[in-house]
Amino acid sequence: MRYLVAVLGVLVVFVLTYAVSNDRRNIRYRPLLVMVVLQALLAFALLNTGVGEFLIGGFASIFEKLLSYAAEGVNFVFGGIANEGQAPFFLSVLLPIVFISALIGVLQYTKILPFIIKYIGLVLSKVNGMGKLESYNAVASAILGQSEVFISVKKQIGLLPKQRLYTLCASAMSTVSMSIVGAYMQMINPKYVVTALVLNLFGGFIIASILNPYVISKDEDILVVQGEEKQSFFEMLGEYIMDGFKVAITVAAMLIGFVAIIALINGIFTGIFGVSFQEMLGYVFAPFAFMMGVPWKEAVEAGSIMATKMVSNEFVAMLDLGKHTALSARTVGIVSVFLVSFANFSSIGIISGAVKGLHEKQGNVVARFGLKLLYGATLVSVLSATIAGLFL
Repeated sequence: MRYLVAVLGVLVVFVLTYAVSNDRRNIRYRPLLVMVVLQALLAFALLNTGVGEFLIGGFASIFEKLLSYAAEGVNFVFGGIANEGQAPFFLSVLLPIVFISALIGVLQYTKILPFIIKYIGLVLSKVNGMGKLESYNAVASAILGQSEVFISVKKQIGLLPKQRLYTLCASAMSTVSMSIVGAYMQMINPKYVVTALVLNLFGGFIIASILNPYVISKDEDILVVQGEEKQSFFEMLGEYIMDGFKVAITVAAMLIGFVAIIALINGIFTGIFGVSFQEMLGYVFAPFAFMMGVPWKEAVEAGSIMATKMVSNEFVAMLDLGKHTALSARTVGIVSVFLVSFANFSSIGIISGAVKGLHEKQGNVVARFGLKLLYGATLVSVLSATIAGLFL
């Protein structure tokens, strides 16, 4: 029964994507099939084999060690604020982003990250049948973040047609930046974070290949990566530290605002209709949760968490998931994989703003297809969670 539901779920995702495709004649089915099979094999390897357990354990232990180093800096500045035995969310989950951001800066400065991103992207372009730029951008988005990634390809932004620009933006919204992966791992099981990162990378190409297919000529298939502005090591380090702090403060502010607004709306809906806003959205998203493999008796509860992510952000939804202690392990795993992406309404503004800062005309183009961008990125999350559900 589980496998039948999963197969139907994947088919529904493809139908929903195909229904709004802008050019069905250019869909290339062979790379699509290869990527779906790769997704299934990777999900099985990560969730059901000793090798996957070893890799995830190693990845998680690296971040655990990095977070312990980050805690040294946080405790030095804020150690007296927390009560004995307590760890406020801002101090324990958000502020370590500052250290991870600084580490990414060091790896960028020493040319280690650009080398890794470029050559993984080149390998991916052979698998997905898409351009070198699209493949580079997908890998870079998963490391640098949804706004920073466009800076590295800014020389090509103004030259791109709408279809290619959509794929770049879809990759940015479907993945998450490495600087906040450690924060996720403190809120949900690390194995679901790693699984989602890998599956979303291929899922982004799968959905974009159906939703937004196009053919790239050899003359157009070029990659021009913008080098970092010449800085001294300590100038660079200071910049990345401040960038990390801005991210932490921004996430904290968004959490305060969104959690409070959702509580207000829930109160209004409960007073008028006798059911909260999140519960109402849960009924809307319940069929999708069931399609992903969530048992029907938990589908409304899971759908509520999924909806929370879309209308607010993944941090709010992950905090909400932690409150639902009665959910089965399978449901928690499926929903956790769904939550690991930037597919929410606020990301439309972030991505269009980032592109507009580099090229105003192209930024306006991104804003016009913003809802389609969110639609595609959400389907990527649904596809990844459905594939993961096969092996949970």
